[in-house]
Amino acid sequence: MGKVNLIIDGKAIVADESKTVLEAALDNGIYIPHLCHHDDLHPNGGCRLCVVKQDGVDGVITSCSTKVKEGMVITTKDETAEKVRKLSVDLMFKTHPSECVGCPKYGKCQLASISQYVGDSGRDLRQQKLPLIENEENPLMLHEMYRCILCGRCVRACSELRGVGALKFEKVDGRMKVVINGKSLEDAGCQFCGACVEVCPTGSIRDKVGVFKDDPGLSREMTLVPCSEGCPAHINVPKYIRFIKEGNFPAAAATVREKAPFPESLGYICVHSCELQCKRNHLDGPLSIRNLKRFAASQDDGSWKANAFMKESTGKKVAVIGAGPAGLTAGYYLKKLGHEVTIFEKLPQAGGQMRYGIPSYRLPREVLDREIAEIESIGVEIKCNQDVKSAAELKAQGYDAVFVSVGTHAGNRLPLEGNDLPGVYLNADFLRSINLGKPLEVGENVVVLGGGNVAIDCAESALRLGAKHVVMTCLEAPDKMTASEEEVTWAKEDGIIVENSRTFDAIESENGKVTGLTVTGIEGLKFGPKGPEFTRIPDSTVTFPADTVIFAVGQHPDITEEFGLELNRGRIVTNDGHKTSMEGIYAAGDAVTGTRSVIAAIAEAREAVSEIDKFLGGDGNIEEKLAPEQIANPCIGKNESLTKTHRNEPTVTDVDARKCNFEPMDLGFDCSKAGCEASRCLQCDLRVQISPQKFWSDFLAEEGGQQ
Repeated sequence: MGKVNLIIDGKAIVADESKTVLEAALDNGIYIPHLCHHDDLHPNGGCRLCVVKQDGVDGVITSCSTKVKEGMVITTKDETAEKVRKLSVDLMFKTHPSECVGCPKYGKCQLASISQYVGDSGRDLRQQKLPLIENEENPLMLHEMYRCILCGRCVRACSELRGVGALKFEKVDGRMKVVINGKSLEDAGCQFCGACVEVCPTGSIRDKVGVFKDDPGLSREMTLVPCSEGCPAHINVPKYIRFIKEGNFPAAAATVREKAPFPESLGYICVHSCELQCKRNHLDGPLSIRNLKRFAASQDDGSWKANAFMKESTGKKVAVIGAGPAGLTAGYYLKKLGHEVTIFEKLPQAGGQMRYGIPSYRLPREVLDREIAEIESIGVEIKCNQDVKSAAELKAQGYDAVFVSVGTHAGNRLPLEGNDLPGVYLNADFLRSINLGKPLEVGENVVVLGGGNVAIDCAESALRLGAKHVVMTCLEAPDKMTASEEEVTWAKEDGIIVENSRTFDAIESENGKVTGLTVTGIEGLKFGPKGPEFTRIPDSTVTFPADTVIFAVGQHPDITEEFGLELNRGRIVTNDGHKTSMEGIYAAGDAVTGTRSVIAAIAEAREAVSEIDKFLGGDGNIEEKLAPEQIANPCIGKNESLTKTHRNEPTVTDVDARKCNFEPMDLGFDCSKAGCEASRCLQCDLRVQISPQKFWSDFLAEEGGQQ
């Protein structure tokens, strides 16, 4: 491509001959006001703010639509150009609200920024407010036409960038305005992509409050792609869903593996916080992201291994205590970084809570075994039946660093009368005994205390062990339970009674045997610094018959001060770098944070690995590109069925077939369901491809304050 020489404001410039005068100026840090122009859109020269003086040409030229030519001499601050700009600003403010402070886009509005740069001439023209009300028809965006300055960016973005054309100009009651190009959003083919919001220079079209997090600490990408932000490991969710939509399932699995070594296990048991953030929640329900992940992982062909890194041996040795999700993740990446790794596990097999805390009907053991074998295949040594009593003593045995991930394998016992009777169990002990093949005996009537997924695991497991009547009771109201909605639904289908908003009074007994649990109804529940606070409801005390009671009200690490590390309320104390009170010993996962989730443990282990590697002399970089490059086509076109394809649910075995055994009950997606569900994705990451808006102050900053 040819080059041309020109001068802008006395500065010699060399530019590609395909560039416009505006682009050449901006590329060289010379600011020219512009509003209808956008880096990704074709110019139309409508706003007249970018006018400049060209030597030898009468009047002024529009810099956004004028190509550079050899020998051009341009002056951006010509007197005539300045007058045109000020008049343009006045005309824009003729119908636009003149008060900026109360605007939701205050401080992020290009029109206000340009008004400051051009100079507020007093907005001499009489203001004519448009008698228009806000349009809330779009569930994700708000359109306030009285803020619109008819720059046309939104109309062009919808057509040029997306190929949808859901917006158009139309004269209404004698005034030009931007309207929906059809009888409704559905008729117009709106894809809810947000391109119009991204390019709007004022607050006319903007995201509705609550669609995205208002957190200045988040990057633009994390803000605009809430599913990836909501995932603790920040897995690139839109990327692997797009691979599924394209039918490239191994690439989708590889994308998940870039951040987590348990893609298929996560597909069964992940708490899917990504779905809580999915933008489609505001339409008709989130994507079934976890099930898509599981389907893709089940189609993994191992092709990702060709792109995996494995560094040369560093000669350093690292001990990992605990072979749960955090410990296995840490061992995997530490080995890939070149360190020798030995994992010490107290129980007979690796897996931690994935094996001993999650029932096999939720996570098939062959899936877990296969993913652990992959970790062992690169040289990670796992020693089971090894009960490490002191992390400090282990480090003294010649290890350069130690990573502690002992999990929370001890259940919490509430201080209730009768809590030590035979037939009263703790959640961790109860579930572990089943997974060790030595289940604890349950009676016909079982009551489980707790409202989380572990409580449901206990209730469902008791049912499968032969209980005839199972009640699950908790402090929380139905909409405040921490258990996932689908788990609660399945439990109720299986005949488990869920009693909400109850406080626990006492475990009743006769002749040393449990006979029931007495509870009282509550209201106004909130959690203060000293625990739950509520008001008891008069005359609401009842006793649930029970010969087995299971506490499922939390867990804690099974360690003491003998372990050699500083503890706080039974948990290991760490700083931001996952360092413990002893140099060279790091910790992460549930043993630090309390019981959370497998994906959170994986994310924290990855962070800790980076810190350990730096401590051992490395660069701490564990990022890898296992999936092929993906070029996401921004021209998505119309999709008239977008709002008609509702969330797909997995195939689940019938109640009578599932509640009497520990065989997998959630059968996930087949190829058809996976493709259909993947097509529901709004592709929020496409918005990140749009060039962010820049303000005149950005150019001043680039020039070190000189303009």
